[in-house]
Amino acid sequence: MVRNDRWIKEMARKGMIEPFEEKLVREGVISYGVSSYGYDMRVADEFKIFTNINNTIVDPKNFDPKSFVEFKGEACIIPPNSFALARSVEYFRIPRDVLVLCIGKSTYARCGIIVNVTPLEPMWEGFITIEISNTTPLPAKIYANEGIAQLIFLKSEEECEISYADRKGKYQAQQGIVLPRV
Repeated sequence: MVRNDRWIKEMARKGMIEPFEEKLVREGVISYGVSSYGYDMRVADEFKIFTNINNTIVDPKNFDPKSFVEFKGEACIIPPNSFALARSVEYFRIPRDVLVLCIGKSTYARCGIIVNVTPLEPMWEGFITIEISNTTPLPAKIYANEGIAQLIFLKSEEECEISYADRKGKYQAQQGIVLPRV
């Protein structure tokens, strides 16, 4: 295993993470920045909060954008037993020999707030669309511009044969909160 914190800082200088926080920021916030073996990313101040006012069916092949209410602000309240989509503050460019896994932060998990992000594949780039689930029967508060999840970088000894960019992945270079695509 490589010293991940040094490697992440080296890759960030090459544009892998922008903006990049070289130290773990912790005072008065949910932490973000370089951690022991990863990077704690932040959630931006843009959210799409799920609502069932239209009584629609959640269908990944035919997702109704009217199922969301857009919100921008310093903190987002997610209704009980619901979820919101958000995006990362950071823009990522993943090298061809790296796979990134995302794990929710324990501060939120201990409150019943679950974060889900699929792996960031080799040569994927963009802002990360983050799914934040409130599994509790109470409203849940999410703080913008603070840590939301930790990224773990797995570096291979060789480059992948076919990257996300080679496959022309449907979420390549996404700029905002992106809804499901088929």
